[in-house]
Amino acid sequence: MSELTRHIILAEPRGFCAGVDRAIEIVDRALAKFGRPIYVRHEIVHNTHVVNDLKQRGAIFIEELSDVPPGATLVFSAHGVSRAVQDEANARGFRIFDATCPLVTKVHVEVAKLHKEGYEFIMIGHKGHPEVEGTMGQLSEGIYLVEDVADVATVQPRQTERLAVVTQTTLSVDDAAEIASAVKARFPQVREPKHQDICYATQNRQDAIKLLSHQVDIIIVVGSPASSNSNRLAELSNRLGTVAYMVDGPEDVQSAWFDGKARVGLTAGASAPELLVQAVIERLRAMGAISVQKMDGVVENLKFPLPKGLKLDELF
Repeated sequence: MSELTRHIILAEPRGFCAGVDRAIEIVDRALAKFGRPIYVRHEIVHNTHVVNDLKQRGAIFIEELSDVPPGATLVFSAHGVSRAVQDEANARGFRIFDATCPLVTKVHVEVAKLHKEGYEFIMIGHKGHPEVEGTMGQLSEGIYLVEDVADVATVQPRQTERLAVVTQTTLSVDDAAEIASAVKARFPQVREPKHQDICYATQNRQDAIKLLSHQVDIIIVVGSPASSNSNRLAELSNRLGTVAYMVDGPEDVQSAWFDGKARVGLTAGASAPELLVQAVIERLRAMGAISVQKMDGVVENLKFPLPKGLKLDELF
C-alpha cells in the first residue's frame, strides 16, 4: 500500500440485514434444538464464511431433496423456494423451517393473490438466481423473466389486460427502475407494486455507496461472488467512477490496488458478517492505513420474527 493511503471510511449501513440475521438464527436454533445434522436447501445466504462456519457446526447444504434422509430437519434458504420444492418437502415428511426472507415472501404472496385475479407477471431479475427460481416457481405458467431492457422488447405474455411487474429484491435500484420503465412503456396498463420490491437493505447499501463514492479514491466491497447484492454494490461504485473490488475476506485484498490512493471506502453486502469487515480493516492497517471513520447513514433496526418451534422449550 502506498504512503498516500492513510484513511478508511466505513459505509453506513453495511453488512447483515434483518433477513440474513433471521435465516442464520433459524439454522443456529435448529442445530441447538434438534442436534446435527440439519439440512439446508441451497446456501442459507450467499457468503462463503457463513456457510463454512455452519458446515463445521453440523449444517449440510443440499440442492436436491432426495439427498435428505426421511424424518430429517430441513431449512429453506433465505432466497425462497418454488411451490414444487415446498410440496415435495412436505410429501417427504421432513421437519421444515422456512428461512425465506419475509420481504421475498411478500412478493410470493402478491404473486399468488394476483394470479387468482387472472394476472400474468413480468419478473425483473437474474436468470438462475435462487430467489428468481423461487418466485417464478410460485406459478406453473404465466410468469416471464426479463433481465434487461432488451428482454422487454421480446417478452410475449399471453394477454396484457391483467399484467403485473415483480422484482428480485437484490437488484440494482437504478437498473430495476430502468427496466420497469421499459415495461411500462411497452405495456402501459401494467400493474406496478404498491411499494417497490427492492428490499430496504439493498436500497440503503446502494444509497450509501452513492455517498461514499464521492469521498474516497477506491472502494472495497466485502461479499462472496454469488452474492447478488454485493455484486451490485461493486458495479454501482464502478459506474459512478470509483474503482471497486469485491473480496470474500482479508486474504483477497491486494496491495497494488492502493497505489496513489489516499482514501479507502469499505462496505459489505447484506450477507457478509461484520467480523469480515473488521478483518479487512486489520489487513488495511497492516498495509499502512492509520485511521478509520464511519460515514453518516441510515440506522437499521428492523427485526423479523422467527418461525414457531425453535425455542428450546417449545414443541415443534
